[in-house]
Amino acid sequence: MSRSLKIVAIVVAVLLVLVLVVPFLIPVNQFRSTIEEKASAAVGRKVQVGNLSLSLFSGGLGADNLSIADDPKFSNSPFLTAKAVKVGVELMPLIFSKTLNVTDITIDSPQVSLIRDTKGEWNYSSLGTSAAKSEAGQAPAAAAKPSAAAPSSSSGGEFSVQKLELKNGRIAVGSTSSQKRSTYDNVSVVASNVSLTSKFPVTVTADLPGGGNFKLDGTAGPVDEQNSVLTPLNAKLTVNSLNLASTGFLDPSAGLGGILDLNAETASQNGESKTKGNAKLSKALLVAGGSPSSEPVIVNFDTKYNLTKNSGVLEPSTIKIGGATTNLSGTYEIPGDEAILHIKVEGQNMPAKDLQGFLPALGVNVPKGASLQSGTFNTNLNVTGPTNKLVITGNVGLFSAKLAGFDLGSKLSAISSLTGVKSGKDLEIEKLTTNLRMAPEGLQAENFNAVVPAVGTMVGGGTINSKNVLDFKMAATLTDVIGAAGSPVGSAGALLGKFGGGANKNCKSQTTVPFQIQGTTADPKFIPDVGGLAAGMLKSQLGCAAGMGGAMPGANATQPNPADAIQQLGGLFKKKKPQ
Repeated sequence: MSRSLKIVAIVVAVLLVLVLVVPFLIPVNQFRSTIEEKASAAVGRKVQVGNLSLSLFSGGLGADNLSIADDPKFSNSPFLTAKAVKVGVELMPLIFSKTLNVTDITIDSPQVSLIRDTKGEWNYSSLGTSAAKSEAGQAPAAAAKPSAAAPSSSSGGEFSVQKLELKNGRIAVGSTSSQKRSTYDNVSVVASNVSLTSKFPVTVTADLPGGGNFKLDGTAGPVDEQNSVLTPLNAKLTVNSLNLASTGFLDPSAGLGGILDLNAETASQNGESKTKGNAKLSKALLVAGGSPSSEPVIVNFDTKYNLTKNSGVLEPSTIKIGGATTNLSGTYEIPGDEAILHIKVEGQNMPAKDLQGFLPALGVNVPKGASLQSGTFNTNLNVTGPTNKLVITGNVGLFSAKLAGFDLGSKLSAISSLTGVKSGKDLEIEKLTTNLRMAPEGLQAENFNAVVPAVGTMVGGGTINSKNVLDFKMAATLTDVIGAAGSPVGSAGALLGKFGGGANKNCKSQTTVPFQIQGTTADPKFIPDVGGLAAGMLKSQLGCAAGMGGAMPGANATQPNPADAIQQLGGLFKKKKPQ
């Protein structure tokens, strides 16, 4: 037994000596130029590595650092740098014949810069392509000639490794037109059986700017010989909790943002990429001055994108907000830093109650204490422009709705004192339609038309600016009993009776009342145009009296002076008479 133990001890000792001594007996630095030549030929750019060391424990070569040049059209700075690189090799050929056969490559803590120019081209598009090899300025074909110790299969097209891995990486994404960069941390890339001329599996994960994470899992290859962007790809894409305002594709100052979760499948072939899946947008914000939506937006989408023309088509897709569904279709381009959209949004009979939580994202809030309890929305909108300056135009309609907890009569108290309008604690809306224009600076409404049974008809238009301030000029056509006994018209009715010669007590009258809406959508202020109000009521009362036949004074009687009535009605509001 003791003899066996001695033999084992001797063998272990010899192995330890080999492990410790052999790396010093093999001048591994002589392979540095070979590695640089093979790598340069593979990627089509100059590759440099630092001092090499051999580790028999790990079975590979180690390099102090790595640098890969950028496309000179984009930058003179490196495309990729790394502090450490491990190259797995076959040990027996290396030890006994000094032949370098690479099995795997691991790049630790790489720093990568991805840059896009104004034409939509990326600095990585020439990686591994024949075009890149001709433009790299270093004659890669000549550089790829094997040294005496290198195998003859070192040309770029025959490059292959069993495993290629990037770990603990950081990628900065930006454009040639801006110094702003979006940073993705903890980037990991793992690819197996990598070859430039065949398909291989690849997995990419990363932490996203502003939180969240990203994963792509599928197959890629063979690498396109002219443009690596066109390399075929089939993969599943997952995005969790992406803060859109931090991506660099949206301008936070324009009031755009939200948290995106996405699950999709993407496939690209022959320069066309098809992506289909669903996305959930939480805390959506679409205009400056708005507030995040409390209701998530679910998008089921299907799109085709031309990788050479940088343009795409959005096939019929849908947006769901609660039980409300709208249809999407259109086109888009990504010529540079931002996408330009041409999208049509159509929706019919959408439950108003379900959309209430989304309205703040558009800068619209229901009045404080009120809520949409019933009704349906229709929309027909066009979304156009770059993503950081979107403009939404079209028309919307609200039908058979109830705005619970909103007493319009109390808001129109000054008008009610003359007309007796009382809408009750809930506001019934038969119809409300308007043409809209929503942009980063705010919302503009034209041809506003509302039918409110308890009040009448209201028409007009106005704006809601980026600070949610209202500025609307409106006119309400009111229907009520004027001058009837016990009517709240009071002194105003008596005054009109005086100038109108005493209208019939049951005369129904339509009165047009100009007013303004100011304040905010959460707390609107209704301000009457006093001169217009008095003139409208006087015209209504006199017309009613004339229509009763004999209610007006005789032909020879002195007719009332409307200006006197306006002046006295204006006194009820302590306003000056109109000029």
